[in-house]
Amino acid sequence: MRAVTWQGRRTVSVEDVPDPRIEQSTDAIVKITSTNICGSDLHLYETLGAFMTPGDILGHEPMGIVEEVGRDVTDLAVGDRVVMPFQISCGHCFMCDRELYTQCETTQVREAGSGAALFGYSKLYGSVPGGQAEYLRVPQAQFTHIKIPEGPPDDRFVYLSDVLPTAWQAVEYAAVPEGGSLVVLGLGPIGDMSCRIAQQKPIDQLIAVDLVPERLDRARARGIDVIDLNDHADDIGDVIRERTGGRGPDAVIDAVGMEAHGSPGAAFVQRVAAHLPDAIAAPLISKAGIDRLAALYAAVDIVRRGGTISLIGVYGGMADPMPMMTLFDKQIQLRMGQANVKKWIDQILPLLNDDDPLGVDDFATHRLPLEQAAHAYDIFQRKADGAVKIMLKP
Repeated sequence: MRAVTWQGRRTVSVEDVPDPRIEQSTDAIVKITSTNICGSDLHLYETLGAFMTPGDILGHEPMGIVEEVGRDVTDLAVGDRVVMPFQISCGHCFMCDRELYTQCETTQVREAGSGAALFGYSKLYGSVPGGQAEYLRVPQAQFTHIKIPEGPPDDRFVYLSDVLPTAWQAVEYAAVPEGGSLVVLGLGPIGDMSCRIAQQKPIDQLIAVDLVPERLDRARARGIDVIDLNDHADDIGDVIRERTGGRGPDAVIDAVGMEAHGSPGAAFVQRVAAHLPDAIAAPLISKAGIDRLAALYAAVDIVRRGGTISLIGVYGGMADPMPMMTLFDKQIQLRMGQANVKKWIDQILPLLNDDDPLGVDDFATHRLPLEQAAHAYDIFQRKADGAVKIMLKP
Protein backbone atom coordinates (compact mmCIF):
# COMPACT_ATOMS: atom_id res chain seq x y z
CA MET A 1 0.00 0.00 0.00
CA ARG A 2 0.97 3.68 -0.20
CA ALA A 3 1.55 5.56 3.04
CA VAL A 4 2.93 8.89 4.29
CA THR A 5 6.22 8.19 6.03
CA TRP A 6 8.50 10.31 8.20
CA GLN A 7 12.00 10.45 6.74
CA GLY A 8 13.71 13.18 8.75
CA ARG A 9 13.37 16.73 9.98
CA ARG A 10 10.84 18.51 7.72
CA THR A 11 10.88 15.55 5.34
CA VAL A 12 7.96 13.23 4.63
CA SER A 13 7.38 11.07 1.58
CA VAL A 14 4.74 8.70 0.25
CA GLU A 15 6.21 5.23 -0.02
CA ASP A 16 5.21 1.64 -0.77
CA VAL A 17 4.95 -0.23 2.54
CA PRO A 18 3.58 -3.67 3.47
CA ASP A 19 -0.18 -3.95 3.82
CA PRO A 20 -1.30 -4.24 7.45
CA ARG A 21 -2.73 -7.55 8.63
CA ILE A 22 -4.64 -8.89 11.61
CA GLU A 23 -2.09 -9.52 14.37
CA GLN A 24 -4.36 -9.87 17.42
CA SER A 25 -7.90 -11.15 17.81
CA THR A 26 -8.99 -7.63 18.78
CA ASP A 27 -7.66 -6.04 15.57
CA ALA A 28 -9.53 -4.74 12.54
CA ILE A 29 -8.30 -3.63 9.12
CA VAL A 30 -9.86 -0.46 7.69
CA LYS A 31 -9.60 0.84 4.13
CA ILE A 32 -9.02 4.58 4.54
CA THR A 33 -11.27 6.96 2.61
CA SER A 34 -10.14 10.25 4.22
CA THR A 35 -7.32 11.17 6.58
CA ASN A 36 -6.24 14.56 7.92
CA ILE A 37 -3.00 16.26 8.85
CA CYS A 38 -3.17 17.48 12.44
CA GLY A 39 -1.34 20.43 13.94
CA SER A 40 0.37 18.03 16.32
CA ASP A 41 1.75 16.11 13.32
CA LEU A 42 3.83 19.22 12.72
CA HIS A 43 5.57 18.68 16.06
CA LEU A 44 6.81 15.34 14.68
CA TYR A 45 7.74 17.07 11.44
CA GLU A 46 10.38 19.04 13.32
CA THR A 47 10.49 19.49 17.09
CA LEU A 48 9.94 15.87 18.23
CA GLY A 49 11.91 14.25 15.42
CA ALA A 50 14.24 12.58 17.93
CA PHE A 51 11.44 10.19 18.81
CA MET A 52 10.76 9.18 15.20
CA THR A 53 12.34 6.52 12.99
CA PRO A 54 12.66 6.90 9.22
CA GLY A 55 9.78 5.00 7.64
CA ASP A 56 7.30 5.60 10.47
CA ILE A 57 3.78 5.98 9.07
CA LEU A 58 2.15 9.23 10.17
CA GLY A 59 -1.42 10.25 10.89
CA HIS A 60 -4.08 9.92 13.57
CA GLU A 61 -7.25 11.42 12.03
CA PRO A 62 -8.55 8.70 9.69
CA MET A 63 -11.87 7.22 8.66
CA GLY A 64 -12.87 4.49 6.26
CA ILE A 65 -14.59 1.17 5.63
CA VAL A 66 -13.98 -2.01 7.64
CA GLU A 67 -12.26 -4.67 5.50
CA GLU A 68 -11.53 -7.38 8.07
CA VAL A 69 -12.10 -8.02 11.77
CA GLY A 70 -10.46 -10.25 14.36
CA ARG A 71 -12.50 -12.99 16.01
CA ASP A 72 -12.97 -11.05 19.27
CA VAL A 73 -14.29 -7.89 17.58
CA THR A 74 -18.03 -8.45 17.81
CA ASP A 75 -19.27 -4.88 17.38
CA LEU A 76 -17.89 -4.39 13.86
CA ALA A 77 -18.62 -6.04 10.55
CA VAL A 78 -17.02 -5.87 7.12
CA GLY A 79 -18.48 -2.88 5.29
CA ASP A 80 -19.12 -0.74 8.40
CA ARG A 81 -18.22 2.94 7.98
CA VAL A 82 -16.05 4.09 10.89
CA VAL A 83 -13.95 6.93 12.26
CA MET A 84 -10.97 6.00 14.42
CA PRO A 85 -10.23 8.06 17.56
CA PHE A 86 -6.61 9.16 17.67
CA GLN A 87 -5.99 7.19 20.86
CA ILE A 88 -6.16 3.40 21.15
CA SER A 89 -8.18 2.29 24.17
CA CYS A 90 -9.75 -0.95 25.36
CA GLY A 91 -12.99 0.41 26.84
CA HIS A 92 -12.97 -1.79 29.96
CA CYS A 93 -9.94 -0.99 32.17
CA PHE A 94 -9.90 1.18 35.32
CA MET A 95 -9.20 4.35 33.32
CA CYS A 96 -11.62 3.60 30.49
CA ASP A 97 -14.39 2.93 33.03
CA ARG A 98 -13.82 6.53 34.16
CA GLU A 99 -13.89 7.80 30.56
CA LEU A 100 -10.20 8.68 30.74
CA TYR A 101 -9.49 6.97 27.44
CA THR A 102 -6.18 8.76 26.89
CA GLN A 103 -4.94 6.97 30.02
CA CYS A 104 -6.08 3.45 29.00
CA GLU A 105 -4.17 0.96 31.14
CA THR A 106 -4.29 -1.72 28.46
CA THR A 107 -2.42 0.36 25.87
CA GLN A 108 -0.36 2.69 28.11
CA VAL A 109 3.18 3.09 26.77
CA ARG A 110 4.83 2.42 30.10
CA GLU A 111 8.40 2.26 28.78
CA ALA A 112 8.05 5.91 27.75
CA GLY A 113 6.05 6.92 30.81
CA SER A 114 3.15 7.90 28.53
CA GLY A 115 -0.57 7.38 28.43
CA ALA A 116 -2.59 5.42 25.89
CA ALA A 117 -0.96 4.49 22.60
CA LEU A 118 -1.72 6.81 19.69
CA PHE A 119 -1.84 6.17 15.98
CA GLY A 120 1.19 7.45 14.10
CA TYR A 121 2.77 9.35 16.97
CA SER A 122 6.37 8.36 17.67
CA LYS A 123 8.11 6.17 20.21
CA LEU A 124 6.57 8.30 22.95
CA TYR A 125 3.17 6.77 22.18
CA GLY A 126 3.92 3.27 21.03
CA SER A 127 5.20 3.65 17.44
CA VAL A 128 1.85 2.43 16.11
CA PRO A 129 1.58 2.84 12.30
CA GLY A 130 -0.71 5.76 11.51
CA GLY A 131 -3.66 6.44 9.28
CA GLN A 132 -2.20 8.57 6.48
CA ALA A 133 -2.23 5.48 4.33
CA GLU A 134 -4.46 3.34 2.15
CA TYR A 135 -5.11 0.85 4.96
CA LEU A 136 -4.86 0.89 8.76
CA ARG A 137 -4.60 -1.83 11.37
CA VAL A 138 -6.78 -0.81 14.32
CA PRO A 139 -5.74 -2.44 17.64
CA GLN A 140 -8.41 -2.78 20.35
CA ALA A 141 -10.96 -2.40 17.56
CA GLN A 142 -13.77 -3.63 19.81
CA PHE A 143 -13.69 -0.10 21.29
CA THR A 144 -11.35 1.99 19.13
CA HIS A 145 -13.92 2.98 16.54
CA ILE A 146 -16.90 5.27 16.04
CA LYS A 147 -19.63 3.94 13.75
CA ILE A 148 -21.14 6.54 11.46
CA PRO A 149 -24.07 6.42 9.03
CA GLU A 150 -23.85 6.01 5.28
CA GLY A 151 -24.72 8.95 3.09
CA PRO A 152 -23.13 12.26 4.13
CA PRO A 153 -19.62 12.98 2.80
CA ASP A 154 -16.54 12.19 4.86
CA ASP A 155 -16.14 15.87 5.80
CA ARG A 156 -19.20 15.54 8.02
CA PHE A 157 -17.64 12.94 10.31
CA VAL A 158 -13.85 12.72 9.88
CA TYR A 159 -13.24 15.40 12.54
CA LEU A 160 -14.68 13.05 15.19
CA SER A 161 -11.23 11.46 15.18
CA ASP A 162 -9.62 14.44 16.90
CA VAL A 163 -10.62 18.01 16.04
CA LEU A 164 -14.22 17.93 17.27
CA PRO A 165 -13.71 16.07 20.58
CA THR A 166 -10.48 17.97 21.30
CA ALA A 167 -12.16 21.33 20.76
CA TRP A 168 -15.23 20.16 22.67
CA GLN A 169 -13.11 19.13 25.65
CA ALA A 170 -11.28 22.46 25.49
CA VAL A 171 -14.56 24.32 25.86
CA GLU A 172 -15.87 21.95 28.54
CA TYR A 173 -12.66 22.28 30.56
CA ALA A 174 -12.88 26.07 30.26
CA ALA A 175 -16.06 25.85 32.36
CA VAL A 176 -17.31 29.27 31.31
CA PRO A 177 -20.27 30.28 33.49
CA GLU A 178 -23.56 30.99 31.74
CA GLY A 179 -23.37 34.47 30.26
CA GLY A 180 -19.61 34.57 30.83
CA SER A 181 -16.60 35.40 28.67
CA LEU A 182 -14.03 33.29 26.87
CA VAL A 183 -10.79 34.08 25.02
CA VAL A 184 -9.32 31.56 22.56
CA LEU A 185 -5.60 31.90 21.82
CA GLY A 186 -4.73 30.45 18.41
CA LEU A 187 -6.99 29.88 15.41
CA GLY A 188 -5.48 26.74 13.98
CA PRO A 189 -7.92 23.84 13.57
CA ILE A 190 -8.50 23.32 17.30
CA GLY A 191 -8.82 27.00 18.21
CA ASP A 192 -11.08 27.63 15.22
CA MET A 193 -13.36 24.71 16.12
CA SER A 194 -13.31 25.68 19.81
CA CYS A 195 -14.76 29.05 18.80
CA ARG A 196 -17.48 27.37 16.74
CA ILE A 197 -18.41 25.11 19.64
CA ALA A 198 -18.36 28.01 22.10
CA GLN A 199 -20.90 29.77 19.88
CA GLN A 200 -23.31 26.90 20.63
CA LYS A 201 -22.97 27.54 24.39
CA PRO A 202 -24.56 30.25 26.57
CA ILE A 203 -21.40 32.37 26.42
CA ASP A 204 -21.99 36.10 26.04
CA GLN A 205 -18.52 37.22 24.99
CA LEU A 206 -16.10 35.30 22.76
CA ILE A 207 -12.77 36.74 21.63
CA ALA A 208 -10.18 34.97 19.45
CA VAL A 209 -6.52 35.91 19.00
CA ASP A 210 -4.15 34.98 16.16
CA LEU A 211 -1.65 36.59 13.81
CA VAL A 212 -2.34 34.78 10.51
CA PRO A 213 -4.66 36.89 8.32
CA GLU A 214 -6.51 33.96 6.74
CA ARG A 215 -7.22 32.42 10.13
CA LEU A 216 -8.51 35.69 11.53
CA ASP A 217 -10.72 36.08 8.46
CA ARG A 218 -12.23 32.60 8.92
CA ALA A 219 -13.24 33.41 12.49
CA ARG A 220 -14.43 36.91 11.62
CA ALA A 221 -16.67 35.46 8.90
CA ARG A 222 -18.48 33.43 11.56
CA GLY A 223 -19.18 36.51 13.66
CA ILE A 224 -16.35 36.02 16.16
CA ASP A 225 -14.65 39.07 17.68
CA VAL A 226 -10.98 38.73 16.71
CA ILE A 227 -7.75 40.46 17.71
CA ASP A 228 -4.73 40.49 15.43
CA LEU A 229 -1.71 39.75 17.61
CA ASN A 230 0.52 41.55 15.10
CA ASP A 231 -1.08 44.80 16.27
CA HIS A 232 -0.95 44.02 20.00
CA ALA A 233 2.08 41.81 20.63
CA ASP A 234 3.12 43.91 23.64
CA ASP A 235 -0.24 44.80 25.18
CA ILE A 236 -2.60 41.91 24.42
CA GLY A 237 -3.52 41.51 28.10
CA ASP A 238 -4.41 45.18 28.45
CA VAL A 239 -6.48 45.14 25.26
CA ILE A 240 -8.50 42.12 26.39
CA ARG A 241 -9.01 43.46 29.91
CA GLU A 242 -10.35 46.65 28.39
CA ARG A 243 -12.93 44.58 26.52
CA THR A 244 -13.88 42.44 29.53
CA GLY A 245 -14.84 44.90 32.23
CA GLY A 246 -11.26 45.58 33.32
CA ARG A 247 -10.74 42.20 34.97
CA GLY A 248 -10.17 39.75 32.10
CA PRO A 249 -12.29 36.86 30.81
CA ASP A 250 -13.72 34.04 32.89
CA ALA A 251 -11.66 31.53 30.92
CA VAL A 252 -8.88 31.28 28.34
CA ILE A 253 -8.27 28.38 25.96
CA ASP A 254 -4.62 27.99 24.95
CA ALA A 255 -4.90 26.25 21.58
CA VAL A 256 -1.32 27.09 20.57
CA GLY A 257 1.07 24.88 22.51
CA MET A 258 4.78 24.21 22.36
CA GLU A 259 5.64 26.14 19.19
CA ALA A 260 4.16 29.53 20.01
CA HIS A 261 5.42 32.68 18.32
CA GLY A 262 7.14 35.19 20.56
CA SER A 263 9.47 32.74 22.36
CA PRO A 264 12.85 33.25 20.65
CA GLY A 265 15.00 31.64 23.32
CA ALA A 266 13.01 28.42 23.51
CA ALA A 267 12.66 28.37 19.72
CA PHE A 268 16.45 28.43 19.43
CA VAL A 269 16.83 25.53 21.88
CA GLN A 270 14.21 23.51 19.97
CA ARG A 271 16.00 24.11 16.67
CA VAL A 272 19.34 23.06 18.15
CA ALA A 273 17.81 19.88 19.62
CA ALA A 274 16.24 19.04 16.27
CA HIS A 275 19.70 18.90 14.68
CA LEU A 276 21.35 16.77 17.38
CA PRO A 277 21.75 12.99 16.96
CA ASP A 278 18.66 11.19 18.31
CA ALA A 279 20.70 9.45 21.03
CA ILE A 280 21.49 12.89 22.47
CA ALA A 281 18.34 14.80 21.54
CA ALA A 282 15.77 12.34 22.91
CA PRO A 283 17.03 12.27 26.54
CA LEU A 284 17.70 16.02 26.35
CA ILE A 285 14.09 16.74 25.38
CA SER A 286 12.71 14.18 27.83
CA LYS A 287 14.58 15.60 30.82
CA ALA A 288 15.41 19.21 30.00
CA GLY A 289 13.25 20.17 27.06
CA ILE A 290 11.50 23.52 27.10
CA ASP A 291 8.48 24.77 25.21
CA ARG A 292 7.76 28.11 23.63
CA LEU A 293 5.51 29.38 26.38
CA ALA A 294 4.41 32.76 25.04
CA ALA A 295 0.80 31.63 24.63
CA LEU A 296 0.61 30.06 28.09
CA TYR A 297 2.17 33.11 29.73
CA ALA A 298 -0.34 35.28 27.87
CA ALA A 299 -3.20 33.10 29.13
CA VAL A 300 -2.00 33.48 32.73
CA ASP A 301 -1.87 37.25 32.30
CA ILE A 302 -5.20 37.54 30.48
CA VAL A 303 -7.53 35.36 32.55
CA ARG A 304 -9.36 37.02 35.42
CA ARG A 305 -8.56 36.20 39.03
CA GLY A 306 -10.31 32.98 39.99
CA GLY A 307 -10.69 32.08 36.32
CA THR A 308 -9.83 28.95 34.35
CA ILE A 309 -7.21 28.17 31.74
CA SER A 310 -8.05 25.26 29.45
CA LEU A 311 -4.79 24.08 27.97
CA ILE A 312 -5.40 22.03 24.83
CA GLY A 313 -2.35 22.99 22.74
CA VAL A 314 0.29 20.25 22.93
CA TYR A 315 3.26 20.82 25.26
CA GLY A 316 6.22 18.50 25.66
CA GLY A 317 8.81 20.21 27.84
CA MET A 318 10.12 18.89 31.14
CA ALA A 319 11.93 22.03 32.36
CA ASP A 320 9.36 24.69 31.55
CA PRO A 321 9.51 27.68 33.90
CA MET A 322 5.93 28.01 35.14
CA PRO A 323 4.82 31.29 36.73
CA MET A 324 3.70 29.55 39.91
CA MET A 325 3.52 32.69 42.03
CA THR A 326 1.10 34.34 39.60
CA LEU A 327 -0.96 31.16 39.17
CA PHE A 328 -1.26 30.86 42.94
CA ASP A 329 -1.86 34.54 43.58
CA LYS A 330 -4.58 34.80 40.94
CA GLN A 331 -6.17 31.53 42.13
CA ILE A 332 -6.22 30.22 38.57
CA GLN A 333 -7.61 26.79 37.75
CA LEU A 334 -5.57 24.98 35.10
CA ARG A 335 -7.12 22.05 33.22
CA MET A 336 -5.36 20.15 30.48
CA GLY A 337 -4.83 16.90 28.65
CA GLN A 338 -5.43 15.07 25.40
CA ALA A 339 -9.08 14.66 24.52
CA ASN A 340 -10.88 11.57 25.78
CA VAL A 341 -12.50 11.21 22.37
CA LYS A 342 -15.35 8.79 22.97
CA LYS A 343 -16.48 10.61 26.13
CA TRP A 344 -17.80 13.46 23.99
CA ILE A 345 -19.13 11.75 20.84
CA ASP A 346 -22.77 11.44 21.93
CA GLN A 347 -22.87 15.18 22.65
CA ILE A 348 -21.27 16.11 19.34
CA LEU A 349 -23.17 13.87 16.92
CA PRO A 350 -26.49 15.79 17.10
CA LEU A 351 -24.65 18.85 15.72
CA LEU A 352 -23.42 16.94 12.65
CA ASN A 353 -26.65 17.41 10.75
CA ASP A 354 -27.64 18.94 7.43
CA ASP A 355 -27.86 22.41 9.02
CA ASP A 356 -24.13 22.05 9.81
CA PRO A 357 -23.97 24.57 12.69
CA LEU A 358 -20.25 23.87 13.23
CA GLY A 359 -19.34 24.32 9.57
CA VAL A 360 -17.68 20.91 9.28
CA ASP A 361 -18.72 20.40 5.66
CA ASP A 362 -16.33 23.11 4.50
CA PHE A 363 -13.91 23.15 7.44
CA ALA A 364 -11.01 21.80 5.37
CA THR A 365 -9.12 24.48 3.46
CA HIS A 366 -7.39 21.90 1.26
CA ARG A 367 -8.36 18.44 -0.04
CA LEU A 368 -5.36 16.80 -1.68
CA PRO A 369 -4.40 13.35 -2.93
CA LEU A 370 -2.32 11.31 -0.52
CA GLU A 371 0.54 11.49 -3.01
CA GLN A 372 0.81 15.26 -2.37
CA ALA A 373 1.47 14.81 1.36
CA ALA A 374 4.95 16.37 1.23
CA HIS A 375 3.51 19.54 -0.27
CA ALA A 376 0.65 19.49 2.23
CA TYR A 377 2.99 19.27 5.23
CA ASP A 378 5.14 22.05 3.83
CA ILE A 379 2.33 24.59 3.38
CA PHE A 380 0.74 23.65 6.70
CA GLN A 381 4.04 24.12 8.55
CA ARG A 382 4.61 27.49 6.90
CA LYS A 383 0.96 28.58 7.26
CA ALA A 384 1.10 29.26 3.53
CA ASP A 385 -1.65 29.26 0.91
CA GLY A 386 -4.29 29.76 3.61
CA ALA A 387 -3.70 26.27 5.01
CA VAL A 388 -5.68 25.70 8.20
CA LYS A 389 -6.90 22.13 7.78
CA ILE A 390 -5.71 19.67 5.15
CA MET A 391 -7.54 16.47 4.20
CA LEU A 392 -5.71 13.76 2.28
CA LYS A 393 -7.49 11.30 0.00
CA PRO A 394 -5.78 7.89 -0.54
